[in-house]
Amino acid sequence: MAATTTKAPPEPLPLSSDQDNKTYFFVTYEQALEYLFQQLPMFHRIGNAAFKKSLDNILALSKSLDNPHQKFKSVHVAGTNGKGSSSSMLASILQAAGYKTGLYTSPHLKDFTERIRVNGEMISQEKVAWFTEQHMTLFDQIKPSFFEMNVALAFQHFAEEAVDIAVVEVGLGGRLDSTNIITPLVSLITSIGLDHQSLLGNTLPEIACEKAGIIKSGVPVVISKTQPEVSSVFEKKSQETESLLTFADQKYELERIGTSEWNALYSVKRECEIWLENLEVSLLGNYQKANLPGVLATVEELRNQNYQITENHIREGLKNIQALTGLKGRWQVLKQEPLTLCDTGHNIDGIREVVTQLIGLKPKQVHFVFGATNDKDITSVLRLLPVSFRYYFCQAQIPRALPVQQLHEEAQYAGLKGHAYPTVEDALIAAKTYALPDEVIFIGGSTFVVAEIPEL
Repeated sequence: MAATTTKAPPEPLPLSSDQDNKTYFFVTYEQALEYLFQQLPMFHRIGNAAFKKSLDNILALSKSLDNPHQKFKSVHVAGTNGKGSSSSMLASILQAAGYKTGLYTSPHLKDFTERIRVNGEMISQEKVAWFTEQHMTLFDQIKPSFFEMNVALAFQHFAEEAVDIAVVEVGLGGRLDSTNIITPLVSLITSIGLDHQSLLGNTLPEIACEKAGIIKSGVPVVISKTQPEVSSVFEKKSQETESLLTFADQKYELERIGTSEWNALYSVKRECEIWLENLEVSLLGNYQKANLPGVLATVEELRNQNYQITENHIREGLKNIQALTGLKGRWQVLKQEPLTLCDTGHNIDGIREVVTQLIGLKPKQVHFVFGATNDKDITSVLRLLPVSFRYYFCQAQIPRALPVQQLHEEAQYAGLKGHAYPTVEDALIAAKTYALPDEVIFIGGSTFVVAEIPEL
């Protein structure tokens, strides 16, 4: 695909604001972000008000930008749990195979630019500021949400960079998500669980219907995990769209056989025959076992579409996911003594997986730095947490954070022992103070708690 000719970002201009003529100039990236965060609804800050039940705005915005989403090939990834990890694994494999690969994910942990990458390199802060300044009049006319502006920026960046392929993670749901204007080569849907029920539905089939909205006419779809409660939803949708449907875990069987230095080791069977022995995967969470079949099946579909991806490319990509894509916060080891870990798992299924793996470490004690957002079923989440752990309750610095005193009170009702701290950093300092060298410190409960770890 030929590169799109674009004007290079200009030097930053003096800050000014003409409210009558709607003209804006930004001195710095920080000033541009401050404007966007204040003016445009953002789900991870304000919650449901940021969710727009229509694709009209993103379609109008894309049309004004000459439809950049039509200028590159893509893979679309949806699901409740595992879509971020799966997206990064796919991007890493594609990069290892020599393809110039775009990667769009959300939310970010430390900086907005993490959301948009090409071959692992984050979009420049200057380009974010330039894009915002260049299209401010358009934003005033269309009034897009933060998500819509973000997706438009990502798609324009991928088009301008002439990527060979982009892996695009859904932000929320699928059917009405801003990313759902692309027509991908293949759609991947990871496991379905209860999350964002107020927006997506109160049952697994209702949520699956929203996720299935990314399935396009004639486009193959891979389902990572067979779940009897929702399988019929995907079967019906794929029949309606005449899309080839693959339940990946029925084709690929994985067994975790140990660890090799910093990597997890797997044995992989394909259609009951040994295929990949001693496959090294740099993501250490046990839950990745549920994501890997979907990734491998998606790679197979891309190979069917003439992408040159060898077994060695798969091995290299999965062995170097963080290095190639910059992924953070998935069962990440921050320190060895005391063993200090973090993970962004934040809903019931994610927390259950985290607790299971922590217990599997058989530690003398777990010091759990825990915070949550105010839209979660916190009572159900707290019931999953072992009473034997020692807790350091905290509150991330976002409006959606569950107030720490309320969290502490709910935790006491659940029989959990610990103290409340005003910030993540304060809670982590306390955990480090009390944890012995042979114990474990874990930080999680919310993506935004992980984002505020100073060492991350």
